[in-house]
Amino acid sequence: MRRGAVDRAVAGRGNNPYVTPTSSFPREGTAQVRALFFLLLIALVPACKPDIKETGASAKYFDLQGYFKTEAARRAKLSVPILKTVTHNGATESKRVKINNWPRELNLFIESDINKAAWRDSYQIQQTDHTLIYMAKDTTLKTREIIINKKDGKVQWITIYNYTHNILYTNHEKLSYMPDSIYQIEKTQHVKLLGINRYTITGYLKQP
Repeated sequence: MRRGAVDRAVAGRGNNPYVTPTSSFPREGTAQVRALFFLLLIALVPACKPDIKETGASAKYFDLQGYFKTEAARRAKLSVPILKTVTHNGATESKRVKINNWPRELNLFIESDINKAAWRDSYQIQQTDHTLIYMAKDTTLKTREIIINKKDGKVQWITIYNYTHNILYTNHEKLSYMPDSIYQIEKTQHVKLLGINRYTITGYLKQP
């Protein structure tokens, strides 16, 4: 799983890792792409399973779950539409939509939290003045790396790398979030006998 422009920015320790496309996305697409736009929203929500999570002062790592739940509540309170694009295997659809369920919208970010009791010693921690990095020691863990950039104690951006592999499929996820600016979900699935399936979901949070 190699990194692109976002990751080169990370090396700069504090540079903005997001580049908003300057070209406009097509406003009209095929019926298949329009249907996919909504189906992918459902596909993003994994089955809920109970888990043991460390809370409060005992949490060893950054509280990713708490952060994104707070962001979801804040976005819900703002109650403003966003520009959202879905690209599936090269076909793109763009719509201005109002998100009615922000916890579901940010669910992949929330589910990437690593503050589980069993994982307390499973991540290597690297820290500079502005950047905090968690890297999985165990290659069987889904969340492989989390990069958090802060300025004056406030989160500037978060990037998460997830990876799942079994005998049937391989799944790569790159989750990027910048408060009040943009969030992006990049997913590549390689299913045996079916080939590669790629999609990107981008939400532009800034209002024109």
